Amino acid sequence: MILKGNQRGGAAKLARHLLRTDENEHVTVHDLRGFAAEDLTDALREVEAVSKGTRCRQYLFSLSLNPPETADVKTEDFEAAIIDIEQKLGLEGQPRAIVFHEKEGRRHAHCIWSRIDTDSMTAINLAFYKRKLSDLSRDLYLDHGWELPDGLRDRSLRDPLNFTRAEWQQAKRVRIDARELRTLFKTAWETSDTRAALEHALHEKGFWLARGDRRGFVAVDYRGEIYALAKWTGARAKDVKARLGDPAELASVDQVKARIAERMTGTLTKFVTEIEAEARKRSATLEFRRGEMAGRHRDERRQLDAAQAKRRTAETNARAARLPKGMKGIWHRITGRYAEIRKRNEQEAWTAHLHDRAEKDALILEHLEERRALQLEIKQQRNQQQHELLQLRADVARYQALQDRAPSQDKDRTHGRERTRSRDNQRTPKP
Repeated sequence: MILKGNQRGGAAKLARHLLRTDENEHVTVHDLRGFAAEDLTDALREVEAVSKGTRCRQYLFSLSLNPPETADVKTEDFEAAIIDIEQKLGLEGQPRAIVFHEKEGRRHAHCIWSRIDTDSMTAINLAFYKRKLSDLSRDLYLDHGWELPDGLRDRSLRDPLNFTRAEWQQAKRVRIDARELRTLFKTAWETSDTRAALEHALHEKGFWLARGDRRGFVAVDYRGEIYALAKWTGARAKDVKARLGDPAELASVDQVKARIAERMTGTLTKFVTEIEAEARKRSATLEFRRGEMAGRHRDERRQLDAAQAKRRTAETNARAARLPKGMKGIWHRITGRYAEIRKRNEQEAWTAHLHDRAEKDALILEHLEERRALQLEIKQQRNQQQHELLQLRADVARYQALQDRAPSQDKDRTHGRERTRSRDNQRTPKP
């Protein structure tokens, strides 16, 4: 599993994020340990309240556990990994919450611990936790027989296409995968050694180089979206400036936007609108199927939960009936028979718990398999849509470039005709 953790505050904000159902198809609060509260939001606020007795502002440690995309990981495997993690980080016995998310046919977990040691009213120091998590992640891959990612085999091979949440949100707005955008900008940067070459490379992909308000060099697309060049290329700001020179020599973002808008003729705007509408229509069809599947899966899980609760109640009542009461109960306590029955009941209850968890895991894994099949169709549609949208950007830029050249070509032809007439007049003999 890929393990990513960070120290943080903001209990209410984190709870809202973990409980979001618009970004996740299924959200399950699996476990709350060491809290007086019975729901996630109040539990994390409880940690915040305790932290007021200390100077600690990052009173939570939030961790995500992400198994490989096609791995079927049982609940007990997540729990075992979390136990190893808290032992390694020194968080044993700390109040803890576990939340499961499912999205796009993948299941991952979030675990949040309180860093506040209530005995000493100090924050637990998580020294070198990133290195420890990296080692634990590698061990989990090896223990489960999963193929190690390049970044875990060799730190120097970590994915250079990683992106921030802000970059991901920007890519989401323009409906293009963030990795696709990052690759586009990196390729343009790496194949260009001058500003003119970079402008040409970006323009071919439907982006215009401009002067940003604060970031120096930016790129602008036909939608008016602004991309910070240093961030999307992965280059250092000083390297960008060294290669591209003074950003003051470029048009401002507003000027570039205005220039693009001037050349967005009615025909071109209609063409863009039609292409984008067609892409949205195809996406809506698959989105309907995804929503229908998620709703059906939720219903099946609720039915299973209800059936298991009913069975647990019946089995609990049956076990309670075994324990004798009154004088018979006293006699059984004296003879030790009462302890034997209670131990048997506890063993049966634990066995029933394991059975229920295995039954629920089997249903979840069945749902994940069905969802992955749909996700393959969605990925194919997304790839086609991204190809069309990227091609659309290039077409818009190419069309506008033709508009820019057309007036100058007309002007050249006009000058050519004038020069021809001038030469003809010079050759004409005087009467």
